[in-house]
Amino acid sequence: MIDIRKLKELVRLMVANELTELDLRDSEEQVTLRRDRRGGGLGPGSGPQEAAASGGASGAAAVQAAPAQPEVGKKAAAATAPETDLITIASPMVGTFYAAPSPDASEFVREGSSVAPGTVVCIIEAMKIFNEIKAECAGTIVKIMVSNGDPVEFDQPLFTVRPI
Repeated sequence: MIDIRKLKELVRLMVANELTELDLRDSEEQVTLRRDRRGGGLGPGSGPQEAAASGGASGAAAVQAAPAQPEVGKKAAAATAPETDLITIASPMVGTFYAAPSPDASEFVREGSSVAPGTVVCIIEAMKIFNEIKAECAGTIVKIMVSNGDPVEFDQPLFTVRPI
């Protein structure tokens, strides 16, 4: 099966070059990626739609493909930003949301927690790979929109952050 890092890089290249379909094959693997271009931009409904990967005798597995970085809204300059200037941390992939690194550990963040760029806010498990999701701005977690163990979709809002 194709490495998730390779898959993310292929998706990044598709987005950067505005490709709607990519089909790669060699003796061991086959990957087909398709993006739906409805809606014009790069938002929900126009991101990567599907990816199929197969290797040798292992068969085909369908996965959701996503950009490597979570999408966030624009940064606000004021510390006392109105509610409309909140930043959303969205899921960069389809998977299962985990609020803590293990079942007996405390959560990465809670409502009211301060975060800095690079702070791990959760883990999304996709195809038995645990992906750390990091904040891209400094601020305070205002709301956690999903519960531990919930399935999440690509570009689904996970947290809102009041930027500093």
